[in-house]
Amino acid sequence: MPPAASKNSTLPPEANAAPPDLWAQCQQELARTLPVQQFNTWIKPLVGQFDPDQMKLTVYVANRFKLDWVRTQYFNQITGLCQQITGDEIKLELAIAARVEPARYSQPAPTPSPTVTNVAPAGRKTSVSRTKSSVATSITGAVGGNESNGSNGGNGNNSQGYQNATVHSSNTMTSVFDAIEAASFDGDLPSDEEPVATVIHKNRLNPQLSFDKLIEGTANRMARAAGLHVSSTLGQLYNPLFIYGGVGVGKTHLMHAIGNRVLDDNPNANILYIHAEQFVSDVVRAYQRKTFQQFKERYHSLDLLLIDDVQFLAGKDRTQEEFFNAFEALLAKKSHLVMTSDTYPKGLVDMHQRLVSRFEAGLTVGIEPPELEMRVAIMIQKARAENTEMPEDVAFFVAKNVRSNVRELEGALRKILAYSRFNQKEITIGLAKEALRDLLSIQNRQISVENIQKTVADFYKIKIADMYSKKRPASIAKPRQIAMYLAKELTQKSLPEIGQLFGGRDHTTVLYAVRKISAERANVSELNQALHVLEQTLKG
Repeated sequence: MPPAASKNSTLPPEANAAPPDLWAQCQQELARTLPVQQFNTWIKPLVGQFDPDQMKLTVYVANRFKLDWVRTQYFNQITGLCQQITGDEIKLELAIAARVEPARYSQPAPTPSPTVTNVAPAGRKTSVSRTKSSVATSITGAVGGNESNGSNGGNGNNSQGYQNATVHSSNTMTSVFDAIEAASFDGDLPSDEEPVATVIHKNRLNPQLSFDKLIEGTANRMARAAGLHVSSTLGQLYNPLFIYGGVGVGKTHLMHAIGNRVLDDNPNANILYIHAEQFVSDVVRAYQRKTFQQFKERYHSLDLLLIDDVQFLAGKDRTQEEFFNAFEALLAKKSHLVMTSDTYPKGLVDMHQRLVSRFEAGLTVGIEPPELEMRVAIMIQKARAENTEMPEDVAFFVAKNVRSNVRELEGALRKILAYSRFNQKEITIGLAKEALRDLLSIQNRQISVENIQKTVADFYKIKIADMYSKKRPASIAKPRQIAMYLAKELTQKSLPEIGQLFGGRDHTTVLYAVRKISAERANVSELNQALHVLEQTLKG
């Protein structure tokens, strides 16, 4: 069974058939149970379509960022509401809606077309009307090629706002800039007659992401302590605070926790949390509308700017220039900046050197993938949030097999809970193995000691045979120790088994390598980054 809705829900426990306005009923209940700001930001703009024949509810969101957020934060709650309203199992799907005619967003969106990406949510209005040629002139003349085509330079990733801003030859389709606006802007778009300055910009903080809900462990202890210090002494030490780490290790949670703590202490604080893609979109929009004064008033007046995934600014020269200006203005007025990235400052590619030097002038802290005990604590806490007690032995089993990040842990937990509810069985190790059989099968097949040896050898440009040899120059010994460390972290092999696979070495040699690399990882940022890359490569 899907997770139940709120205990205080006023909905009937069951119904004979799913009503055609199922999504409207879900929204009504969510409006009653969620904080107003959360509901208006994330739930109210969504469009739902119910198919009674397939018993499927499809909810359309404006872009990939919102889709991921709604899936992470509200998917289980919406599924539970559908179950409660209908008394039956409803399949819930989230999809990015298609782009429709640009001049009207006041009516509910029609059935999305699969040929185009992104639609502005229902209720969003704009009276923008431009030709493609005039917009193209704005792009090439004012912004330059990097911003207009969404290239992300050396990182190899396009800004999602640009990926989703698809332009068609049909006259009914919107311009690149308008597609970007609909894809990335939270809140109502101003009409041509309405000054941008009149639009209320929310802080975009998720009040659910607090320090209390951020499990502390060796992996994030320093970053968490730095975040607490920043939130209590805004604009003083550790400015800027630069947080780096791999996917799903808690960087975004920490940023929201900092913002929420500042807001608790000072409700009038001017705070903004944004993704770097949003900053790019705001720069583009300011150029297109010639509203740079409003842009500067917005960003230069903040008390705290939290900007996520700053690596997405790479390769966008004009955007970096404006970010540098905002950066300097905020530091001058003793405001604080907190940034996250997937790499440490010197590892950023296609980033202006003066920005990199500013990033390094504050405090740079890394967040590691959570260690075993931390993963267990996260599993138990997340289960309690779902009104379920997770047996400790099951939590240890899952934590030992899901090692990379918190998001994978959450996904594994949801599978186990769903499997337990659907089959009406107790949560045991046996049930967890059955629920996660596909995940465990993939991991066992992909991550082997042999695969680790090959991947590390390729990374450090040595021969695979060197992994088994008795050669001891640093150029070979260090990669071999790294491979042993990864074999211990990513496989279920014992130390003696790993030693045998490395040319018949004693288990004490493997233990020494594991301890040595583990200690260096905590102190050497370059090694830490290399290990992140290798881990992500091995996990596919």
